[in-house]
Amino acid sequence: MYLNFWGLKEKPFENTPDPRFLYCSLQHEEALSRLLYVVRERKGAGMLTGVFGCGKTLLAHTLLRELGSDIYRIALINNPKLSHIELLMDIALKLGASNLPARKTDVLTNLLLDSINEILQDNLKDGKETVIIIDEAHVIKDEDVWDELRLLLNFQLEDKFLLSLLLLGQPELRKIIEANKPLLQRITIKSRLESLSETDTSFYILHRLKIAGREKEIFTKGTIPLIHKQSGGIPRRINQICDMALFAGFGKKAKSIDEKIIQEVMKGLEE
Repeated sequence: MYLNFWGLKEKPFENTPDPRFLYCSLQHEEALSRLLYVVRERKGAGMLTGVFGCGKTLLAHTLLRELGSDIYRIALINNPKLSHIELLMDIALKLGASNLPARKTDVLTNLLLDSINEILQDNLKDGKETVIIIDEAHVIKDEDVWDELRLLLNFQLEDKFLLSLLLLGQPELRKIIEANKPLLQRITIKSRLESLSETDTSFYILHRLKIAGREKEIFTKGTIPLIHKQSGGIPRRINQICDMALFAGFGKKAKSIDEKIIQEVMKGLEE
């Protein structure tokens, strides 16, 4: 609705995991580099934690784009709130398994593990790497899931892992993993995303506007401290505030987004 008014080609503050909009702060760049290291060097498992809305899922999709599909066979699990059988079946199917029973009640754990192992071996013969990414891993309730993931990491050849496992989740994931010593020992890299600083919040907003087609600033400098304080530096919240501000500014036919508009938006969010 407000795109033409602000000279935008697309909405800049959508909460969707589009890698084009990733603002690579130093911490995001480091986290991405660490995850890529785990995969490219076949180091087994890596973990990324951060509060809701800090950019973990977006980072995962950026990782997918960086890796590409020529060499890597990737299973991205977005809903890990499954039983261990359901999760293994989801992994197997996303890696290309066939001839599995349609009903999970007809599937045995060993059958799924054998199927996944066969895929890993085939990928290796074809010069392909296998990657499993589990987003929102902190919501896993079935304790057996952790044992099955550990068993998957046992698939090795000449001290090299046949798959890379990346676990992404909110801060409580770290505590869950630390309580599981056998799995913890297989986590090579642990990264954490914090909230953005006020300076990074400013660059974040400018970056997303630029990707959406706007070169000139829309938000006045005085709005940045307000946005940062209200959002806590969490990208998802920054997006919400900025999107509503652009809509409010459009309604007022404003030339820019100033402190008054941000304060009105903040008041609306608090009601």
